Amino acid sequence: MVCRAFHKILTLWILVNLWIGVAFATPYTFIDKRGKRIVINVPVKRAVIVISYELIPALNLWDQVAGVSTWAEEHCDIYKAFISLNPKLKKPTVGVGTNLNIEAIIKLKPDLIITWTYAPQVIKYLESKGLKVFAIYPDSLKEFYQVLKIHGKLFGKEKRVEEVIKEMDKIFNLIKKRVAKIPPEKRKKVIYLLGKPTTVSAGIGITDEIINFIGGINPAGFIKQRYADVSIERILLWNPDVIFIWGYAGYTPEWILNNSQWEHIKAVKNKQVYKLPHWSTWSPRVALVALYMAMKIYPEYFKDINFEKIADNFYRKVFGISYKQVKPYEEP
Repeated sequence: MVCRAFHKILTLWILVNLWIGVAFATPYTFIDKRGKRIVINVPVKRAVIVISYELIPALNLWDQVAGVSTWAEEHCDIYKAFISLNPKLKKPTVGVGTNLNIEAIIKLKPDLIITWTYAPQVIKYLESKGLKVFAIYPDSLKEFYQVLKIHGKLFGKEKRVEEVIKEMDKIFNLIKKRVAKIPPEKRKKVIYLLGKPTTVSAGIGITDEIINFIGGINPAGFIKQRYADVSIERILLWNPDVIFIWGYAGYTPEWILNNSQWEHIKAVKNKQVYKLPHWSTWSPRVALVALYMAMKIYPEYFKDINFEKIADNFYRKVFGISYKQVKPYEEP
């Protein structure tokens, strides 16, 4: 008799919890970069995050993430700092965006996979296995903010996303006020080099937008591509005032400064060649990237700005960790 009553109570408890789970699971419909319409119950409980892994600490998604890209574990200073401080936060890895371990992903049974659009064949295969994929590739700050807000909706972190955006806007507004004082005739030509010294950021994408936002002129801006391979002769003709190098490029400013092919370029003559930190422009740190670049191009307009102090305040408010704690994990 007692056993039968117990089973009835247990059955009722299971039914109530199932009902609660269904009642609080809200369908959310959105369209990703591919134009793909995705419907998913939110908040997402088990996500595999291949590309937007800096949002894990920023939005406190640790309990909602089942796996991350190998790149996050090996190269993302913020992720590495967190798992060093608390090894229990470490997530299983699933390869990188262009070479995902499909079997590992399937074993994790994710509700959603967040990756980039670079490998459409991989995305197609994942979807053929019944998995939902959110593909991103923000080509503007506005689009990146939209990606942030979608993450907020997906994980039930809308309020937190607005707090992160507020901190980003503080830095962008600081830059905007300073560069507004720069006369048009004093604006400098700036190029951004990628994996190869002759691959430049062109007229589509967040990098081009940042160059313009911080008062620079991108000579490659007329090329309506994300990036373009150009000749050294073309770069000589552009004669940029400042050169930035992508943080993960396999060459240094010294390589350019000591290269006879580049010696007649104004940026080289004035030693205005800088390698950027290993910070993604698909991260809230895009605001700090913009400030870093603005301070290098126009130091006279930012001479009273303490970059490390601003960065520390930003890290604490956005990531919940100090800049000093993360810095040891930055790659040289």
